[in-house]
Amino acid sequence: MSIVRLAIDTDKDQAVALLHASHLGAGFDRADGPTGFVVPFEPAYAERLFLMHVRSPRMICLAADDRDGVTRGVLLAAAYEHRFGPVWIASETAWWIDPAHRGGSAAPRMLDAYEDWARRQGCVFAGMAGMGGDPQVAKLYLRRGYQTAETHFLKAL
Repeated sequence: MSIVRLAIDTDKDQAVALLHASHLGAGFDRADGPTGFVVPFEPAYAERLFLMHVRSPRMICLAADDRDGVTRGVLLAAAYEHRFGPVWIASETAWWIDPAHRGGSAAPRMLDAYEDWARRQGCVFAGMAGMGGDPQVAKLYLRRGYQTAETHFLKAL
């Protein structure tokens, strides 16, 4: 993949398809998935999430295109003031790159664009998440200077 750009409204269908693939990749469609949590995928929710990140001044949606101009990756994030003090933080909402297009420069270029955007928003921290403790994702984040900040626990009710 060679192009990382801001997504626009017309990218909606490709973004929703990538968010669906992300949902499946996280195993949210099955109880035996990596997290054990089942969350139904609703295309209308994915569309709303995408459009919110494209249109909001404190949110971003980055798209990574292959050489043919097909979107193969999407990164959604938001900037917000921390609840405990006057510090701005950027936080990833969702990130997915089609597995057939991983490797090479796609992930680093998307992270570069995300971090540059976060700096322009006045953020002093940028956060990324990893589902299910994937060691490859953790290695990428640690290599780029991210540190473990919290471990969240979730209980099905």
